Amino acid sequence: MAHINLLPWREEAREQHKKDFIGLLVFSTLVAGGLLYTGMLFFDELLVEQKSRNDYLQKEISLLNGKIKEVGQLDKKREKMIAKMEVIQDLQDSRVKAVKILDALAHTVPNGIYLTRITREGDGLLLTGVAKANTRVSVFMRELDDNDVFLKSSLSVVAQEKSQKTFTLSVEANKSNGEEAE
Repeated sequence: MAHINLLPWREEAREQHKKDFIGLLVFSTLVAGGLLYTGMLFFDELLVEQKSRNDYLQKEISLLNGKIKEVGQLDKKREKMIAKMEVIQDLQDSRVKAVKILDALAHTVPNGIYLTRITREGDGLLLTGVAKANTRVSVFMRELDDNDVFLKSSLSVVAQEKSQKTFTLSVEANKSNGEEAE
């Protein structure tokens, strides 16, 4: 009878192993759940941080877009100012040019010709006058063509009135004269 065991120690050991196993299972489940929860909190925190970065970047982008629009408006204002400055410069040049043209006309009109009207047409002039003879008109045209203030002249109308000839002459002014004055 030495082999008969009266105490149920094996069953108690099995029960103890079962309890240890269940305890270990519950503990590992709790640890896994805790790790999972901690991981979720970590990734949620990363997500919130990334959203705050994105919001900051969107805010900065909108500020920069506003500045870009402002720069575009400043460019338009600059172009308008440049256009105004060019108009003012053209007016300044034309003022000097008008003086040069009138001075050149005074020096090129030969004796026997009287100008009755000077009309500006774009970059040219329309000259109306009275001459004693046709030859004086041709001398006047030659003088205009030889002068560096004028480019070319062309005779439009010659009419006989009493003892005098009336003529209409168009002449183009040299555009570079205002620039030379500067």
